[in-house]
Amino acid sequence: MTTRKDRRTFVKQSLLFTTSSYFAFPVLARADKYSLSAIQENIRYVTAAAKLGRFFGWPANNGIWKWDNGREILIGFTDGSYQEQSGHNIGKEQLTNLARSKDGGKTWIREDPDNFVGDDGKVKPSPGNIRFDHPGFALRIAATGYHGTRDKRSRFYISYDRGKKWDGPYRFNKLNDDKNLKGMDITSRTNYRVTGENFIQVYMSARRRDFKYANRLDKPFVAESYDGGKSFKFAGWVVPWTDHYRAVMPSVVQASNGDLVMELRRRNPRKEEQLCWIDAYVSKDSGRSWSFLSKIGETGVNNGNPPSLVMLKDGRLACCFANRSSSKIFLRISKNSGRSWDQEIVVRDNPFSYDMGSPQLFQNHTSELVTLYYITTEESQHSNIEAAIITGL
Repeated sequence: MTTRKDRRTFVKQSLLFTTSSYFAFPVLARADKYSLSAIQENIRYVTAAAKLGRFFGWPANNGIWKWDNGREILIGFTDGSYQEQSGHNIGKEQLTNLARSKDGGKTWIREDPDNFVGDDGKVKPSPGNIRFDHPGFALRIAATGYHGTRDKRSRFYISYDRGKKWDGPYRFNKLNDDKNLKGMDITSRTNYRVTGENFIQVYMSARRRDFKYANRLDKPFVAESYDGGKSFKFAGWVVPWTDHYRAVMPSVVQASNGDLVMELRRRNPRKEEQLCWIDAYVSKDSGRSWSFLSKIGETGVNNGNPPSLVMLKDGRLACCFANRSSSKIFLRISKNSGRSWDQEIVVRDNPFSYDMGSPQLFQNHTSELVTLYYITTEESQHSNIEAAIITGL
């Protein structure tokens, strides 16, 4: 069995990165150049994780956790060797690592904890008695269908010390046995809402093995536990299977009006040339039923990009997503709980490669809005994790 120690031959813990942490490495694909937009006068760019010869990517696949009102942030990302090839320039062995900030996203330390995703630990039934409302709690889901993961039944890890140590992996007891998920592969990333000491609502996704285009036809669903994780129940689909488009990577908030708002990555699996997009769905009954709310924006071709949704301290909603066709990362604000959205704000628009995005968004303790994404720049051509710190919104 590969141990975390073996995997650490290329990783050093507690490496501090700032905006000056850049390295040079060649890439094949280069996007058209765009000038910086006026809004970017209010944006500071910080390198959260970078290493010569490594490809760091896909924060949206790997989770984000926040404590102390956004002062401390933990972000996950995929780590692999840099290899020039068609598609993503990353080797087959793809690891999962973390980066932590204790100052609201201005500086970052890279971490590689033991007993985490990819360490090949034996999956056990969930023991229950999980304290979901513990102040240091974090949950990480791993499934199949995306970079660095292979578990078609899905598993999860938990931490009570803000992601420094992890327990697991555990099964979602009874969930895979539900008749609604029979014959399906679980493709969930990490998104959940703690609703009490023993209560949690988890936003997941699955795909049917017998469908044509099954590899790109996931559907989101809600799972719940009311007994401290001893068992998990299927609560319902968000987008029905009569909908012929992919809907995956849910990002959920409870809006100021009490509604649950979920944003989803969408695409037409039958037409590769059709632009992908982001939709919002709303639930007025705590996640039992959902209906279409609004379209947020387009995310280009090449499978598009996922959204990241947060509620700001003043009650507005903010959504971040990338468009690989235009090589831009956008932010949109809603003042009415997601029914409509203000004009797109360009957060980043001068990458060296179209392969970019997969953002995670948060508001820090000083009310700055921070989005993290992977990007290749002219100065750092091997793909790194960058944070854009936005003021004045």
